[in-house]
Amino acid sequence: MKLNKIGRGTLASIVSLAVGLGLTACSRDYTLAYVYVTNAKPASAGSTDGTVSAFAVDYQIGSLVPLADSPLPAGKNPVALVSSPDSQNLYVVNHDDSTVMHFAIGTDGKLYLKETTNITGSLPTAVAIDAAGKFLYVTFTYQLGPNGQQLYSPASPGPGGVTVFSIDSSGKLSPVSTVNVGNNPVAIAVSRQATIASSNTTLAYVYVVDQEAQPNATVLGFTQNVSTGALTPTPGTVITTVAGKTVATGYNAGIAPSSVAIDPSTRYVYVTDQAANQLYGYGIGTGGALVPLLSSPYTTGLYPSSVTIDPRGKYMYVTNFSSNSVSAYAIDTATGSPSGSVGSTSTTVATNPTCSAVDPALGIYLYVSNNKDGSVSGMKLDPHNGTLKQVQNSPFPTGSLPTCLTVVANGSHPNQLIIQ
Repeated sequence: MKLNKIGRGTLASIVSLAVGLGLTACSRDYTLAYVYVTNAKPASAGSTDGTVSAFAVDYQIGSLVPLADSPLPAGKNPVALVSSPDSQNLYVVNHDDSTVMHFAIGTDGKLYLKETTNITGSLPTAVAIDAAGKFLYVTFTYQLGPNGQQLYSPASPGPGGVTVFSIDSSGKLSPVSTVNVGNNPVAIAVSRQATIASSNTTLAYVYVVDQEAQPNATVLGFTQNVSTGALTPTPGTVITTVAGKTVATGYNAGIAPSSVAIDPSTRYVYVTDQAANQLYGYGIGTGGALVPLLSSPYTTGLYPSSVTIDPRGKYMYVTNFSSNSVSAYAIDTATGSPSGSVGSTSTTVATNPTCSAVDPALGIYLYVSNNKDGSVSGMKLDPHNGTLKQVQNSPFPTGSLPTCLTVVANGSHPNQLIIQ
């Protein structure tokens, strides 16, 4: 597999220019990026609707400043969110409503609700968008029957799936297909696009974490058709129908896999196992097949809940829900193996961290949503070794029971472009 046709020297120049331009722009605009946080419930007692909190990131110190009109209403129990690559749209997934809310992002970072769209299943769990911003993928717990009838329940589990949405030039969603997967999909990630030199075709890979009961916990791999958004199982992933039910098998991911991340070079995939307190690493082989790294799995803190990789592809961060910490790892770019020496002493955050993200503008600030504490922790990462240091005034109060967050570059600050 050969990545798109830009030389390393040119890429390095683009990255250097982006950082330089970002710093120059920051001298006139003190907002580096915006942080958006989904909150399961607002502070008012008795309400079941969630909210979205919005913050501006101060470029000098990384502190968060709440935006006017924040928080905004969301659906019932929002659990995940993702922004478009052009930083103009935000998509929020509501678990109990089985909907996706589309917000336009204003030039001032404020959110404007455009529409709410139903998914093709029930109880969604995670969301991802492709690098071109053309397709949105939402995992859901249960398939629906005719006329939207609920066929399955926790007592009678059935196939979960992935709703594939096309995205038009305004950011509007339209469901185009549904892919059935295992009985409990909980996380999804889409790789950057790559060009296959032998056939001169462009594609991307999609990986879904299926948290079924042992021994069926697995990672499922798919090839994305970049023109239609359709998903085709990669070698090693098999999805069949047995006695009227979908059965999915893929790559071993431990006992209870909980999150997934793909490195920017599209060479490695990492999956956390919250039951065994481990991190699994894979190389991406021919056709998107996953090959376990020689030293995998790796130790994490207690109950790892999410994994994220910095835009340079050099460092990886795992939030540990029960340890109230973030573990830092340096990634060996030649082998994909993460070394815990960078984060041998984990960085403490507030209570029950759920989700993390690195700012895409300069790639130096990491933010973590803390569920029980109702806050966001902000940290600055050292670009030379990946270590973390709390930013001033961290943690920052948000809504009640924050579930996840994302960071969107301010329009005056270019996103980093890193391909190794």
